[in-house]
Amino acid sequence: MPLCHPRPQNKPRGDSVHHSPPEEEITPARDTEHRRVAAATIIGTAIEWYDYFLYAMAAALVFRQLMFSGLSSGASTIVAFLTVGISFLFRPLGAFLAGHYGDKIGRRKVLMLTLIVMGTATALIGLLPTYETIGAASPILLITLRIIQGISAGGEWGGAVLMAVEHAPVRQRGLYGACPQIGVPAGLLLASGVLAVMSQIAPGDAFLTWGWRVPFLLSFLLIIVGAWIRHSVEESPVFVEMAELAETESAPVKTLFRKHSPLVFVAALIFAGNSAVGYMTTGGYIQGYATDPDGPVGLSRDDVLWAVTGSAVTWLIFTLFAGWFSDRVGRRTSYIIGFILQFLGVLVVFPLVNTANVGLFFLGIGFLTLGLGLTYGQQAALYAEIFPASIRFSGVSISYAIGAIVGGAFAPMIAAWLVQTTGTTNAVTVYLGAMTLIGLAAVLSLRDRSGIPLGPEHEAEQNVSPIRWLSRT
Repeated sequence: MPLCHPRPQNKPRGDSVHHSPPEEEITPARDTEHRRVAAATIIGTAIEWYDYFLYAMAAALVFRQLMFSGLSSGASTIVAFLTVGISFLFRPLGAFLAGHYGDKIGRRKVLMLTLIVMGTATALIGLLPTYETIGAASPILLITLRIIQGISAGGEWGGAVLMAVEHAPVRQRGLYGACPQIGVPAGLLLASGVLAVMSQIAPGDAFLTWGWRVPFLLSFLLIIVGAWIRHSVEESPVFVEMAELAETESAPVKTLFRKHSPLVFVAALIFAGNSAVGYMTTGGYIQGYATDPDGPVGLSRDDVLWAVTGSAVTWLIFTLFAGWFSDRVGRRTSYIIGFILQFLGVLVVFPLVNTANVGLFFLGIGFLTLGLGLTYGQQAALYAEIFPASIRFSGVSISYAIGAIVGGAFAPMIAAWLVQTTGTTNAVTVYLGAMTLIGLAAVLSLRDRSGIPLGPEHEAEQNVSPIRWLSRT
């Protein structure tokens, strides 16, 4: 498998791909720009999701003790995970705002803004006083900053994936689109890795006193790095062409829902099937469940953090593979295979976690990431190819945000409630299995549009609905 920024190849596509675009002439200058965009989307999204996942992990490991200490142990756990989910309710707002302005003023400007907003909110969390210091003001400020993170995350993903896919060679959209996708497991890897390091530097009470703050304050530095990298890339060629032709929509969100509401719904369910399962680790649930001293597993915090860090590596690898694989067999086929493997991962993860054996714990979450990667790497290309150019930023951002609410938003809280109610993780397995099957059904409802032209001059073709039972939007 090639790296994320390979030299373009001129190999023919498989039979499952329905479009056969003409070969592109790739000059050295364009090849260099492709590589620069790929690197920028990986690093930028990794920084954004580092910020976002850091909160989720801290909610399980720190905030339930420091910010919600006025509640009982069980209630503080549920409320801590509730604050993780609250941010998802504001991601559609970020998606609406970013989609509107991304389709009107460009992808690049919106991405710069989301990076700065996310990083600032994250760093400020690292400066927050605890409940013992300022009482109820502490959780209120924490929730406020988490909401700001949610708004930023809602706008980040759409811009990043469109920069990658719209810059990409036609025959390698899946691979290049996987670049911002691997920023997600890279962010998880970075967040869990930094927390694991700080847990060793500041063990025991020192971690709760000051050690947890360092990863949040590190975001100040990451803002500078990310902004510099994103400033170096050119605007999406599709948006440049739209601006030159004066074909930007005056109200892209309104047009999206008027013409493509069923497509938004189907696209959202595809991501919901992935995110509900993914947020077992990215949302901090498995970390909290496995380290709970009163729970059935009782693993050490260090062991769990390092295992999750290792699983982030396997997730990253299979996410990148999924993008490459989808260029060979089509987005739809690669998704079907991915959801089947994800379903198998759901069936085995909690039985292995519940053994309280570190090696089997890692095996369980590592196998789960195989399916997660194979239902995530191709998502950027699939989303870009199913929405018309003039409303594409709005379409991919809003679908992603809605899918995150339906799937991942409250998955950790639901899992915690199911375990407390039933006393077993079997109900969680049923819940995650059902969400996986919903994602699979949504994929089966779509035609494969791999390779469809993305430029504004092909809007008529793009406006034909990819939903199998609809001929037009």
